[in-house]
Amino acid sequence: MSSVTLLLFLSLQLSPKFLHTNSTSHTWPFSAIAELIDNAYDPDANAKQFWIDKTCIKGHDCLTFVDNGAGMNYDKMYKMLSFGFSDKQTINGHIPVGLYGNGFKSGSMRLGKDAIVFSKSKDSMNVGLLSQSYLEEIKAQNVVVPIVTFRHTGQNRVAPEHVASLKDILRYSLFNTESELLSELQAINATSSSASTGTRIIIWNLRRMANGQPEFDFNIDKYDIQIPADVYETTSEKYKRQDRPTQSVPESDYSLRAYCSILYLKPRMHVVIRGQKVKTQLISKSLAFIAKDHYRPIFLAQSKRIPITFGYNTKSKDQYGIMMYHKNRLIKGYERVGCQLKANNKGVGVIGVIECNFLKPTHNKQDFDYTDEYRKTINNLGIKLEEYWNEIRFKQHNEDPNCEIPVEDTKKRPDQNWVQCDDCLKWRKLPDGIDCDLLPDKWFCHMNPDPQFRSCHVEEEPEDSDDDQPSYQKTYKQHTVMTADLKERLLLEAQQQQDKLMEMMQSAAHERDAYKEQVHQLTCKVEDLEGQLLELRQTMVKKELSDQSTETEWQDEGPPGCGVEDVRELRALYQQAKQEVEELKQEHQTWGAAPQGRASSCLRDEEEEEKVYDEDELALQVDSLFRDLDRSNKEIEELKAKLQSMETEKHDLSSQCEKLKEELELLRVERADVASAREEGTQKLNELRRSVGRLLVTFVPALELEQVNYDCEVIDEILDQVIEEVNMTGDA
Repeated sequence: MSSVTLLLFLSLQLSPKFLHTNSTSHTWPFSAIAELIDNAYDPDANAKQFWIDKTCIKGHDCLTFVDNGAGMNYDKMYKMLSFGFSDKQTINGHIPVGLYGNGFKSGSMRLGKDAIVFSKSKDSMNVGLLSQSYLEEIKAQNVVVPIVTFRHTGQNRVAPEHVASLKDILRYSLFNTESELLSELQAINATSSSASTGTRIIIWNLRRMANGQPEFDFNIDKYDIQIPADVYETTSEKYKRQDRPTQSVPESDYSLRAYCSILYLKPRMHVVIRGQKVKTQLISKSLAFIAKDHYRPIFLAQSKRIPITFGYNTKSKDQYGIMMYHKNRLIKGYERVGCQLKANNKGVGVIGVIECNFLKPTHNKQDFDYTDEYRKTINNLGIKLEEYWNEIRFKQHNEDPNCEIPVEDTKKRPDQNWVQCDDCLKWRKLPDGIDCDLLPDKWFCHMNPDPQFRSCHVEEEPEDSDDDQPSYQKTYKQHTVMTADLKERLLLEAQQQQDKLMEMMQSAAHERDAYKEQVHQLTCKVEDLEGQLLELRQTMVKKELSDQSTETEWQDEGPPGCGVEDVRELRALYQQAKQEVEELKQEHQTWGAAPQGRASSCLRDEEEEEKVYDEDELALQVDSLFRDLDRSNKEIEELKAKLQSMETEKHDLSSQCEKLKEELELLRVERADVASAREEGTQKLNELRRSVGRLLVTFVPALELEQVNYDCEVIDEILDQVIEEVNMTGDA
């Protein structure tokens, strides 16, 4: 073993089993492939093309990864195959994706047990072996990585200190002669037509499933590498656990070609899978009904607006959610948030695109650390996505109130057409009306219909800065706020009106009782008047009959109570009195006749007037009684009309009360839905904490899960402590 290899051996105080343990961070095989693509994309390599293929070498199925980047000298390969090195820096605005210096080791060992790296730089050609089979064969106690350097020219192309490493590589790799190694190095030139540098990685002893079948399916599509259905259905359970309206798994979950097409927010490298170029896309500019929004993370010291692009997927309405990038690299794809998590059609077809450089990705770059900042970001994204969905539906209804077809079901085309030049890799915007699907497989700037951008030497069209990009007008939100304010005012007024009406109803009830009592009294008075009228009529009849009877009796028999003798005597006296009166008349004929006549006449007149007066007085009393009766009837009719009006008003008040009760019930239902969503989120968080707790038991055996309160952040704090200890152990 060479001194350099011994130095490497001494610096890597890691058990060979760590290679497998380290690879298990990639639960999804495409994330392991993405690590290798990132290494070629980063500014230190700055590759323009990256080839992925499947081949067979000496009876072994192999995956090959080739780039035409700057290549690696001995020092760079040493750091790439070692652990803990990450000296990548931003070059000309090109930000590296790598963070931890662990991508190649975890990614390559996830795909297979053994990997050999060929790299060609301007100064030298280097070969390195990272092999679990090799370590098992030599029964190594620590990780040993043989690396050999070849000179470009000369007879002794291998330095003496690398002879031992070369011997191990030729013995334990797929290539058993020096000429075979040199052939693989020369194959880097054959792959790239424009560069003589690059890196070639070959991985064999590929991982297989429990049933012995390969983890990848190479037969479904000869130009693609896919994950078998029975594998990705297991790894995509997240699409079935959250009561989503559809269970469609995004194509990027099982197709490497689809995944590579969206791997970078703004692609700067061509990826070729099994001989056919991947048609990359500017995801933020390939949507329909695009709208710009912004998110300002308040938890940052210098809060800056983060742009968010919302739009509708023009290819499949079943693939939707938030595309979350970090330093141009996709971390979480089609992450459904907010209303998209509910069992309804809200948010279906809507895609949001955001670059979350303010969050920290996990080691496998397939998720973000589950921190309070991440939770706040997801919550705000859910709110803004629902606002966009409501806005589009609101505009559609205003433009065509009779349209019953949802936006997600309409045929859509991207708002803009963008294509990438195969030579300079710059993106060009094409005029409207051009179908990008009909463009040739290889497109160059000189094909651009716009003469202003028809040369590779012309810079790309400048994008608007964050400050120059206003958020779209949220007319629906404004309408909703106005409607909510109006509804609140109406509810308040309705409540006040209801209270007032209740008071009026109570007052009306008291008044109605008073009216009823008054009607009763008037009715009794009318009955008394009718009785008195009847008595008066009977009295008049009796009086008339009495007068007639008295006159007859006086003529025939005399006054009542007198006998016959008495009558005769009275008659005699009457005749005598009459005679005396006649005599007196004769005696006083001269002077007393006239006055006596007038006196007699006056007596008769007074009797007749008295009789007429009695009859007139009785008539007046009867007339007064009828007038009182008419007046009482009118009052009764008025009271009945008032009662009818009060009954109508009471009916109207009851209808208004019922409407208010319905609105209040709807508000209670909405509040109940919000409370249910919060409770569901709390339950899911507790389930996640229980799962984390079961994992932490392996690190903290003294942890008693039965005594842990999952409603607080105890598990979170323990997990942070374990991660810090692991990181400190790794640094040590």
